[in-house]
Amino acid sequence: VQLQASGGGLVQPGGSLRLSCAASGFRLNSYAIGWFRQAPGKEREGVSCITSSGGITSYADSMKGRFTISRDDAKNTVYLQMNSLKPEDTAVYYCATRIGLNRGRCYGSRSEYNAWGQGTLVTVSS
Repeated sequence: VQLQASGGGLVQPGGSLRLSCAASGFRLNSYAIGWFRQAPGKEREGVSCITSSGGITSYADSMKGRFTISRDDAKNTVYLQMNSLKPEDTAVYYCATRIGLNRGRCYGSRSEYNAWGQGTLVTVSS
């Protein structure tokens, strides 16, 4: 069971990036996926989540209207489209899921997720 986050990079303020979270070793279609981020010197925080059905999505307040989470189960991948990026969005972004019971729902606490990707760095700077 492995998650691979990719798509990070350097972008100017106001720019866009699309992050991908690809699964290997299992099918994503029965799993919720959460995105988290960790800025230097700060705790890891929740960004967004999508349920296994894709019917429910959630976002942290500071990302609402700028970020969009989606999934393509045929490609075994979840995406995070990030628009209108700000310098404070600079962080390492991680995707995560829960292996076990109730894996199809989203959780507010990162402690509920027990399978994590390696992270991808997003730097927003001019």
